[in-house]
Amino acid sequence: MPTRILLADDHQILRQSLKTLLEREGFQVVAEASNGLEAVQACSTVHPDVAVMDISMPVLNGIDAAKELLKVSPKMRVVLLTKHDEDQYVMEALRAGARGFVLKTQAATDLVHAIQQVCRGDAYLSPRVSRTVVEAVLAKAELPPEPLTPRERQVLQLIGEGKSSKEIAGMLQLSVKTVESHRTRLMQKLDIHETASLVRYAIRRGIIEA
Repeated sequence: MPTRILLADDHQILRQSLKTLLEREGFQVVAEASNGLEAVQACSTVHPDVAVMDISMPVLNGIDAAKELLKVSPKMRVVLLTKHDEDQYVMEALRAGARGFVLKTQAATDLVHAIQQVCRGDAYLSPRVSRTVVEAVLAKAELPPEPLTPRERQVLQLIGEGKSSKEIAGMLQLSVKTVESHRTRLMQKLDIHETASLVRYAIRRGIIEA
């Protein structure tokens, strides 16, 4: 049976290009998503073998989506696509449970190899990323501990995207009061007292893009 793939990227043209590439190589794309939340919802229905996701997606980014996907389906493999090779993104992705990390600029040549390797139980990093990780390890670079819960990170991402509490409540199926409580806890935990500073924190931690 062909390896079943969930493909998530907010750019439809890129998704279509990747789908064509993967199907030409004998993989089966069983679901597509335009953001991380859609990917999580699709996973619970189609149960793919591998999720291929962009890191920078609206509503729920690829790193936080990976954490949720692996809760739903622990045996699934996650390959993250990104245009960033900074060690911050690589280490966050690995900590989230991703087994593959492929730069978009190298996706045409690297993605198929990445899927094949993660299906064998190995990890795959694009060559440029490998150097980044090695340098980070040699420098004993460590990520700061994550102070936020997954839900708080999701609310933070939506705040960073300019969504109001009412909009966030509708998207996450929460009450406005609950969203406001999350916002308050975010500010207390991070010792931040204004929305603009929350947004800067989200950018610095790779939750949203500048």
